[in-house]
Amino acid sequence: MSVGNSPSEDRPSVGHALAQARIAAGLSIDEVSTSTRVRVPIVQSIEQDDFSRCGGDVYARGHIRTLARAVGVDPEPLVEQYVAEHIGEEAPAPVAPLYEAQKIRSEPRRANWTAAMVAAIVAVVGFVGFTVFTGGSGGDKTAANSPSPSATTSAPAVTQSPQSNGADPKTDPTDSAIAAAPPGKVTVKISAESGTSWVQASDGNGKQLFQKSLKKGESQTFTDDKKIKLVVGNAGAVKLFVNGKDLGAAGTDGQVVRLTYTPGDPTQG
Repeated sequence: MSVGNSPSEDRPSVGHALAQARIAAGLSIDEVSTSTRVRVPIVQSIEQDDFSRCGGDVYARGHIRTLARAVGVDPEPLVEQYVAEHIGEEAPAPVAPLYEAQKIRSEPRRANWTAAMVAAIVAVVGFVGFTVFTGGSGGDKTAANSPSPSATTSAPAVTQSPQSNGADPKTDPTDSAIAAAPPGKVTVKISAESGTSWVQASDGNGKQLFQKSLKKGESQTFTDDKKIKLVVGNAGAVKLFVNGKDLGAAGTDGQVVRLTYTPGDPTQG
């Protein structure tokens, strides 16, 4: 793990801010280590903006929160600053391939069932028409006898066909949110459900659409013709709705994830 990006001129680095707060509180590194149970070498490294001893970004964010509380400062701005400066080190979460696999499995079954129903209806209608036409040309007695069995046979089939055709509309309302997504576009909604999360969004051309912390209860929606790329700093605190479908939490609490979505991803219908 690298030390991280250089802090901006108008604010100190994460480690410098923690060191200043500790000195202002009149605490030594040993005292902070004793109260937080974070080992002295780790405290010293963090105050020098070296997070390689933390064992990963999740542990680094946890240490930052612990040290910030120990020296009396709000940990969230420091965690957000750390995420912004170290965000490029996380690997993207493989969300999209899962839904693509589901799409490949589900679509052929639905198409085959529809084709079978259409073929059955055509066969029944053709049989009824042929029987009626043949019976009408064979005389009064034949016409009297033939239509009645065919009519009793065809009536249930004609009654059943609207029911089987109606099965598809009953399934469609469950995907009504997906159907409402603009065709040929990708629409992503991210909502902070259980806490604050830093979010960065960009479109298919790499243009930045949003970069800010979403507080609990806030949400943002992004739409593009090609793709939407997200970086989420506290994945467990937010829920994702892609093309109208609820994907649930973007990850776990404190996890940083990078996600990319395109039109038709996840499965539409």
